[in-house]
Amino acid sequence: MSNHIPIPDRAFEFAVRITKICAYLDKQPGTPRLLAAQLFRSGTSIGANIEESQFAESDRDFISKQSIALKEPKETKYWLKLLIKSEMTTETQVKNLLDECE
Repeated sequence: MSNHIPIPDRAFEFAVRITKICAYLDKQPGTPRLLAAQLFRSGTSIGANIEESQFAESDRDFISKQSIALKEPKETKYWLKLLIKSEMTTETQVKNLLDECE
């Protein structure tokens, strides 16, 4: 993806890709399913908070939603690194996911 695509659209496409990797992980027994839930929450929260901020009730509400949207990628990165290090997914799968979002 190119940087000229609006951030809300990029965040939505990222959420779609996160959803797909989580669907794959959810088919695995045990721990991958638990981590998929965490990854899903943080990875989809980015776009959801960006969207919510567009209809904020105040400047403070807008800043709050945007702040959350800025923090969630760090958490998402953490879960992806954990999945890779624990060999529940591969670095290549994650790299492909992220490359599609640029």
